[in-house]
Amino acid sequence: MSASGRILTGIGVSPGVVIGPALVLEWNIPDVPNRVVARDQVEGEVARLHAAVAEVRGHLDGLRHRAERRIGAEEAKIFDAQILMLEDQEFLAGVIRLIRDNQLSAERAFEFKALEMRALWARSTSVRLRERVVDLTAVQLRVLNYLLGKPMALDVAREGPDPVVVFMRELTPGLTVQFDRDTIAGFVSEEGTRTSHAAILAHSLGIPCVMGLVGALPRVRSGTRVILDGSTGRVILDPRPEEISGTQAGERRRQAFEHEIERGIAQPAVTRDGVRVELLGNVDLPEELEAAAIHGAEGVGLLRTEFLVLGRSEMPSEDEQAAYFTRVGARFPGRPVMIRSYDLGGDKFPGPLRPPPEANPFLGWRALRVCLDRPDIFRGQIRAILRARATADVRLLLPLVTQLEEVRQTKELVAEALADLIREGRPAARELPLGVMIETPAAVVLVDALAAECDFLSVGSNDLTQYTLVVDRGNARLASRFNAIHPAVVRMLQTIAEAGRRAGKPTSVCGEMASDPLAAFLLLGLGYRVLSASPTSLPLMRWLIRRLDATGAAAAAAAAVQGTTERAVREALEQGIATYVDLRSLEGERLPPGLRETSFTA
Repeated sequence: MSASGRILTGIGVSPGVVIGPALVLEWNIPDVPNRVVARDQVEGEVARLHAAVAEVRGHLDGLRHRAERRIGAEEAKIFDAQILMLEDQEFLAGVIRLIRDNQLSAERAFEFKALEMRALWARSTSVRLRERVVDLTAVQLRVLNYLLGKPMALDVAREGPDPVVVFMRELTPGLTVQFDRDTIAGFVSEEGTRTSHAAILAHSLGIPCVMGLVGALPRVRSGTRVILDGSTGRVILDPRPEEISGTQAGERRRQAFEHEIERGIAQPAVTRDGVRVELLGNVDLPEELEAAAIHGAEGVGLLRTEFLVLGRSEMPSEDEQAAYFTRVGARFPGRPVMIRSYDLGGDKFPGPLRPPPEANPFLGWRALRVCLDRPDIFRGQIRAILRARATADVRLLLPLVTQLEEVRQTKELVAEALADLIREGRPAARELPLGVMIETPAAVVLVDALAAECDFLSVGSNDLTQYTLVVDRGNARLASRFNAIHPAVVRMLQTIAEAGRRAGKPTSVCGEMASDPLAAFLLLGLGYRVLSASPTSLPLMRWLIRRLDATGAAAAAAAAVQGTTERAVREALEQGIATYVDLRSLEGERLPPGLRETSFTA
């Protein structure tokens, strides 16, 4: 944050530059008066409660249908948990008892019961119950505002003449999907980082977003004109005329450059000295499939599957999963699709699972551990992938592997699932390529053994950085310490690449590093020939690779590996890439923000 307090710098999580009025969204429970009613008014209060529930249910249904049209049926199910909570008969019966026994107003009784549930869940160490507090807040806000006759802040946002830049303490997935692109210009959140679920959704919706702006809300008033740059993470309050004109000119240059690099989508990603790099796409949601194909993805290097279960009251069926995996494979015929098994746990637990209370959930029961401990869930996903592989080149990718036995256990489950499918006469592939994500120091130490056991390797650079540096990648306060070109991470990346070459196994990188130009230069130099990036980053990566020289990248990477500080690593890479792309002289002229500011703080 600048000395004047006008320029705020956070984490750019969804690209784009917008100028518009700020709307400070106070997502707070309204004050409820302590009101009692006469005995003959009690049933009227019960009727008011039922009317509020019906009204909010209708509103949530509307939000669900709108979200389904915009981002797909699977992600729209995020509202199912709120609807179920709203209509929970035990909860509503408790509210009605408070009205009838204590002659409380409907809003006062609802608040008492909600506070009781909130206190119970907030004390729990269960991630799932803490997440339910978010849903409870959303339901509580809507019901109480209806009973008190107050408008929702979201509705006020839709009434203004100009699209607004919404400032809030924490942008949740449920809030993200409620906003309309024609009324919301951008998001600013004090909490969150580039890898949070809400950030991924904002990116999918095409809404510029900045997160990690701790302490921003007290500095901003609704109506304040702001400039938001979702690539650099910069927000300017009360911009001066020259700042507005400069921003608009820079945005026009960025758009012109984007048009230029998009014209090269059909060209292969080949370096100047003839080294071919395969560019795959990371796909979080079904709606990103088309974006990946349009931007030239040569397959899917990371197909996340958590959206199939999050926010739902039941696990997806095997048929539903098989249909989805088949659809993805059909969109990329003859191309590889790496399906990551459920990476559940940490901050992602679906309703059907009951996780144990954990003090450190990101170090606990998550990812492959959940799948192996719940083979009833994992088996269905494996069967679905085997069925899809009958017509498409889909493969299984295992997250958070730390033991060789985990790979062997998975192989046994695959063999059992295949035998069952054959016995049932179901069309299915007779083999399934199995890959391992290298994203922990343990996996790096065991990488030779893992490479011998599996068919391919994939580096999850986000988690590898997090677990190596002991920095929570979701903590905005630690964002400056999350650095993927830390010397320790760089040397691990070298170790992994060398192990893949020795074993003759394809080795890719599918984390945020594969979307950043300076990091891609490093990866090329270390010998990685498969990069999986966010769909919108693919044209830039292709443009960059075609201007680089693999030999020069290797020399720069060798110097970077010798660096013992982040600054030394960065200087070695910047000096090397300057031979091919003059970042400093082109800054602000032709290159997009992602290439101007090589930041690894999220």
